[in-house]
Amino acid sequence: MRPQERVRQIARELSGVLPRSVGALTGDGDWSAWSPRGLRQLGEVALDELVVTGMTLTASPPALHSEASGYAAVADTLSGLSVAEAYPTPEKLQVKKSRRRLAGQLAFEEITYEHDPRLPDCLSQYGAPAPAVCNVVRHRGGSRPWLIWVHGAGQGGLSDFAVARIGRIHHRLGYNIAMPIQPGHGIRRRWFPTYPDTDPVSNVAGMMRAVSEVRAVVRWVQPQASTTVLSGLSLGSGVTALVAALEPGLDGVALYTPILGLNGMIANHLHRWGGAADAVSAVLASAEVAALTAVIDPLANPPLVPPEHRLIVGAWNDQMAMRAPALAMHERWGGRLHWHDGGHVGHLFSGRVQAVTEAFLRDVASQGWFE
Repeated sequence: MRPQERVRQIARELSGVLPRSVGALTGDGDWSAWSPRGLRQLGEVALDELVVTGMTLTASPPALHSEASGYAAVADTLSGLSVAEAYPTPEKLQVKKSRRRLAGQLAFEEITYEHDPRLPDCLSQYGAPAPAVCNVVRHRGGSRPWLIWVHGAGQGGLSDFAVARIGRIHHRLGYNIAMPIQPGHGIRRRWFPTYPDTDPVSNVAGMMRAVSEVRAVVRWVQPQASTTVLSGLSLGSGVTALVAALEPGLDGVALYTPILGLNGMIANHLHRWGGAADAVSAVLASAEVAALTAVIDPLANPPLVPPEHRLIVGAWNDQMAMRAPALAMHERWGGRLHWHDGGHVGHLFSGRVQAVTEAFLRDVASQGWFE
């Protein structure tokens, strides 16, 4: 796509943000447009539309880097693997480098470690060992409850500390926090591998790598922890759900605005590129890619955490991950489901979501530690 065409496409899509937002809310049937609540909902839905439009159209144009003719063979190979073969036990996390940093007034450690994700042979071109990074906020002294927080797409930077209210959780609830940075995000944005992408095999390999890295962080944290809680936001929710089904030592797990079918979700948003994305969208939405993506299906296996320590927070008017994944995850997981009545981004600023989160963390921590 030529630069002039790209500018026109961005302008066209931005001009459609408000009409699409009104359409989404009107279709729901119970939206009161001129009430304070209705205006807030419109603002949140429009923010979702604006963010996803910006993220989509400022990225590289949609392209496949792998051969579509080989997707069925890769899917067959992956489907023939046991869980242990697809997700082998991660190597022990060995801190290679640690440096002190500040997020505002909050001090944290940025630890770097080399990680081999041990991906299946059919994904070997994406599976080379690579540096991984985790930000850590901790108290001095003995055992504490730990929260491992897995960020969403486009995150992994210092803004995560505000988004996840890390300072409040650390100081008021007494938690230590580990924040693994997913491949292709934050400080790793320009490092191998790129993730997520518009290539379906790359996306599957990227999420499997992220799962392996987070499992290594879980195993590094647990000997230091009285309680271990794992939570994931949006893109991080898929990683969190998969880890929760693999790691038996977790005490609580929470998903926020969860996603299902990473490749299909990306396909749903590529229409913003216009005709330039038609071919890639068709491939990402194909049955072959759905079969390929099954190995990273968060619904495949339930978490090993008891139902009373499972939390799902969905956004009823989510225009990024949409509403259906939260409903499907809750049907599969049980546990507690809390609905925010606005959008995907808006739930991050909700006082009610904050209160539900803190009550959940206090409840899980009370099983093994008292401040």
